[in-house]
Amino acid sequence: MSRFTGKAAVVTGGAMGMGFGTAKVLGSQGAKLALFDKSDKLPQAVEELKAAGVEVVGYQVDVRDSAAVKEACQKAIKQYGKIDILVNVAGVGILQPFLQTSDETRDLIFDINIKGIWNTCQGLIPHMVENQYGKIVNYSSVTGFQVADPGECAYGISKAGIIGLTKTLAVEFATDGITVNAICPGYILTPMVQKIAKENDPDNPQSVIDGIAGNIPIGRLGTPEEAGDLVAFLASDESRYITGVHVNLDGGSVLPETFVVQGTEHSS
Repeated sequence: MSRFTGKAAVVTGGAMGMGFGTAKVLGSQGAKLALFDKSDKLPQAVEELKAAGVEVVGYQVDVRDSAAVKEACQKAIKQYGKIDILVNVAGVGILQPFLQTSDETRDLIFDINIKGIWNTCQGLIPHMVENQYGKIVNYSSVTGFQVADPGECAYGISKAGIIGLTKTLAVEFATDGITVNAICPGYILTPMVQKIAKENDPDNPQSVIDGIAGNIPIGRLGTPEEAGDLVAFLASDESRYITGVHVNLDGGSVLPETFVVQGTEHSS
């Protein structure tokens, strides 16, 4: 029997990147999937998962729209009879200097990264309380409450806020058979990171990836499937006595006290 046989999961942002990597892992271990994503890549993701033998449906939904999210949650519950697992991956990263960040950009980041999780949790937690069972895993980041770079103010606030949301939900619903945990990725080789690399060095984007990897103790970027592996543990009954925690998935990138770039030592 697979780990998630008889279990159904909602994965937001499931059409690409870490969301799709997570969906692949959960699906390969027997979970029935409902992907929430506003991307036009959603049908392709659904078809790829189906081709791999996964039972999956996709709902084109913007996590900022609370009414649309609640409607999609009800459709997913009706589709599978129950939803056992919620994985909140949908997020956006827009890096701008603080004084140049408009109210509109700030609100977009907050609305997707924090309110999106708020909306899906409000959509599914009542169902989980009724069933006295639920596993919620939120994607945060090492950025914000552990590390930060210039231009990451709005993004860092949003990701740090997810930790607070995770802990408060974990306490509030601990007696309802629901656990709520967060994972904190560092650099994962996603389309977004590849895009950033290409923007920084259009002629040799791999050099940017290699430069990032050179400052990670393990010596490489993570994969979306490795993120999915951690989610799978936290979404399984093996983690039944774990709630309200955040777990780094960063190859040790936050560990060094100093790092070396082009021969110059910088204190962290």
